[in-house]
Amino acid sequence: MFHKVLVANRGEIAVRVIRALDELGIASVAVFSDADRAALHVRMADEAVHIGPSAAAESYLRIDRILDAARACGAEAVHPGYGFLSESAEFAAACEQERIVFIGPSSAAIRAMGSKTAARRVARAAGVRVVPGTERPLANLQEVRAMAREFGYPVFLKAALGGGGKGLRRVDGDTELESAFRDAASEAERSFASGEIYIEKLIDRPRHIEVQIFGDSHGNLIHLGERECSLQRRHQKVIEESPSPLAACREGMREAMGAAALKVARMAGYTNAGTVEFLVDAAGDFYFLEMNTRLQVEHPVTELVTGLDLVHLQLRVASGEPLGLRQDDIRWRGHAIECRIYAEDPYNRFYPSPGKVTLLNRPYGPGIRLDAGIYLGWTVPIDYDPLLAKLAVWAGDRPEAVSRMLRALDEYAVDGIKTTIGFYRQILSDDAYRNADLHTGFIDEFLERNSSANTSADEEVEQVAALVAAIHSVTHDSQEPCGGETRSRWRTAGREALLQ
Repeated sequence: MFHKVLVANRGEIAVRVIRALDELGIASVAVFSDADRAALHVRMADEAVHIGPSAAAESYLRIDRILDAARACGAEAVHPGYGFLSESAEFAAACEQERIVFIGPSSAAIRAMGSKTAARRVARAAGVRVVPGTERPLANLQEVRAMAREFGYPVFLKAALGGGGKGLRRVDGDTELESAFRDAASEAERSFASGEIYIEKLIDRPRHIEVQIFGDSHGNLIHLGERECSLQRRHQKVIEESPSPLAACREGMREAMGAAALKVARMAGYTNAGTVEFLVDAAGDFYFLEMNTRLQVEHPVTELVTGLDLVHLQLRVASGEPLGLRQDDIRWRGHAIECRIYAEDPYNRFYPSPGKVTLLNRPYGPGIRLDAGIYLGWTVPIDYDPLLAKLAVWAGDRPEAVSRMLRALDEYAVDGIKTTIGFYRQILSDDAYRNADLHTGFIDEFLERNSSANTSADEEVEQVAALVAAIHSVTHDSQEPCGGETRSRWRTAGREALLQ
């Protein structure tokens, strides 16, 4: 096992990895930009190294600076987290050349699967159906227009590298194509240092279901079940759950999707953690979408239903140990849901809301897990993705998990910035969500259905903020949950405010 690992990331995922390193007795090294000097991951690590200005392109995306930091502190391995360089074959290859272990797949596997167009070719070779689209990046607007007309509108323009909805644009006709191509390529270049774009046929109202896979260097490869990731805003997941309500009610679906995911991973010679993503149409047929060659944001729901620690497994496998698990060893128990808590205003097109955290009340109790990168008094920077924390719950079945998540969201209070907490309370209370009538356009349709209530939503946020401020003045210690009579009055007043 390693003695020291550098975490080449920031925010809640860096905190998550540092905690795993601490549990295994491994020294941790954080890296940070100017904007992150006071960040939680920097405070928690055994060592911290400054790697540049606030701009990600001059810090977290600088391979040379990260490797310089690893060499300077004597780190044997680098954990890339997700985002930034986690799916960079160039970074993985540079680590290999420097004899620093990259905690993830090989650079060859990333090249095969990290590019969406290359991954589509691998999936086809493995005999797995893919969403109709191009098999290579398109060189110019003329090629894009020709292929869009061949497939027929609507289509998606998608970045060939990376994920998270970056470099993705829906196009419904020729008149939109030029600006969409320009914007998608520009965003892809900023996010992934590659402006390559390809086209994919749009499947109407699909579900987005993914399968977690894990392999080691001894030839062992298994899947850990599926996650439902259909609730998205701007093509980025915001609420995930495991198992998928659809796969849970369709006999053989989990097994079929798991088998397809393993075919793709074997074809790529894949090791460590990865996720094979599928789109599912109205008939229940699934199509390979892409592969994420890294740990996913939503890995906690898989951990909650399997009882496995995926970061521990990543570290053990990367150090050369066998996985120690067979497919028959994997059992799924209960139901887990995760809400990604963003510093965003959901009632103003999810606009980022940087600023100082002036109040923080965390949810506690049975079946609740909070992976967070914030603390009271910290200033959320504008420079990066606005993800603050991931709130996950586990319960015996889906209705219980929904109720538990609502209770946890009731207890969770963050002030000084706008967040998506109140918005998630509305989503989880919605009949369509409770009935698991899910698809990737769910949130857009939810906002349309509730457009008449959106005006009062801003008032609701202000009312809740006022209540939270009152709690702060009474409890004097906003890092702990409110107690006794104060807590009871807050719950009663809060519910009354939300019903007004």
